[in-house]
Amino acid sequence: MSTKIALVTGANKGIGLETVRQLAAQGVHVLLAARNAAAGQAAADQLRGEGLPVDFLPLDVSDSASIRAAAAAVDTAHGRLDILINNAGIFIDDHALPPSAQSLETWRRTFDTNVFGLIETTQAFLPLLRKSEAGRIVNLTSILGSITLHSDPTSFVYDTKTPAYNVSKAAVNAWTVQLAYELRGTPIKVNAAHPGWVKTDMGGADAHLEIADGAKTSVALALLPADGPSGTYTHLGQTLPW
Repeated sequence: MSTKIALVTGANKGIGLETVRQLAAQGVHVLLAARNAAAGQAAADQLRGEGLPVDFLPLDVSDSASIRAAAAAVDTAHGRLDILINNAGIFIDDHALPPSAQSLETWRRTFDTNVFGLIETTQAFLPLLRKSEAGRIVNLTSILGSITLHSDPTSFVYDTKTPAYNVSKAAVNAWTVQLAYELRGTPIKVNAAHPGWVKTDMGGADAHLEIADGAKTSVALALLPADGPSGTYTHLGQTLPW
């Protein structure tokens, strides 16, 4: 078990792809998971061409059958999982609409991927993480999931009310705390990572951070030592307010 096995969801581009690259560069065997098979395989091939230990794994976190198949494939190939990074997520709020006018379809689609898909994926892979000597679960969240900051008129996120996305990330934060409590006393650590405002398709060109910086929090939490924290909400080592 000297080589760690990691799985990163939604990893064919952006922060997910960079997270795969940084983990693999540190000797971790990374399973690059994506729902688009062609894009996922191309991304994995690109990293393998750079000499990195990366394999593609088809996985759509909004599809139960896909999740089950992916877990079975990892079990057959590796028999365990050391790191699960729940990176897959969507942001489809209509910026022109107030919170009360966002459609139920927007809410349902957002939660199906960002919350229910994340939880179902975690549940499917948890038996394999329990077989690791030191399992790590990293849930990608956002500073926009902070209820404390959203309720503070002096906060820099106060006016960023994209509700389906924001509330979905608040739910991810809450799930992180619940799961960390369940797994206390085990070698598995569960933490929530805010990548920062990153120059991706989702973050846009005006974002503050480059993609390489956006992956750093996830990678650090994935490689926590035995005395590292669990049940935290952080960005680049800084604790964020729930």
